[in-house]
Amino acid sequence: MSLRPLHDKRALESFFRAHPFLHIYSLGDLDDRFWPHTKWFGFEEEGRLREVALLYTKPEPAVLLAVTPGPIGGMESLLRVLSQQLPSRFYAHLSPGLSRGLDGRVESHGAFLKMGLTMCAALLSADVSGVVRFTPSDREELKAFYRESYPGNWFDPWMLETGCYHGVREEGRVVCVAGVHVYSPRYRVAALGNIATHPAARGRGLATHACASLCRALLESVDHIGLNVHSGNAAAIRCYEKLGFETIAEFEECTIERTASPGGEA
Repeated sequence: MSLRPLHDKRALESFFRAHPFLHIYSLGDLDDRFWPHTKWFGFEEEGRLREVALLYTKPEPAVLLAVTPGPIGGMESLLRVLSQQLPSRFYAHLSPGLSRGLDGRVESHGAFLKMGLTMCAALLSADVSGVVRFTPSDREELKAFYRESYPGNWFDPWMLETGCYHGVREEGRVVCVAGVHVYSPRYRVAALGNIATHPAARGRGLATHACASLCRALLESVDHIGLNVHSGNAAAIRCYEKLGFETIAEFEECTIERTASPGGEA
């Protein structure tokens, strides 16, 4: 098999559509908003694309997405060839077992689940009467909320421009937010993210209501909704299952620091 850079959006989309929930992020990153920050690498065999890895370069550190639905041998080979083109430090989403083959120091952040919305009955019957939609004018309020409720968030204020941030206010204060990491009406996919509840308001099902409202709105413009969640976060998993999400695959998140300088820019 041969490794080569990939630039054809249609070929990439066709490849990822075979397993859309597994590749929600990759499909979303084909969107013009994200595309300039992506670098794609594929293994081809007899003219057919077999494996694809994505390096998302903004913000730092870069994020490597290398997940595969089948045996990991092909992806292992791809990463072995690609390794010298990777940054000296990067974050990675990897199918189980792939981190062992990467050069450098691996700091594992644990096992995670990819989940996909496959059933909508409970979602459509949920009570969302107390949920509001946030706008760019709420930017500073949400930034303060995340600092207090979810310090390790991936929230970027531009995300409010999508209209895909829903939540709950009590006594004029934000106590719960559900948003997206990726949203693309063009590719009809969305990945939920930045979901948090204020510590004083947890255990009351607020995140379930916020997520239900968000997903109902998203279904007006997308066909596939997915998310990533730590496998040990039982409360969150129960929330998502209650709404109709099911586990699609397991993967590992980790930070890689290469022991040697990269031989070239990816």
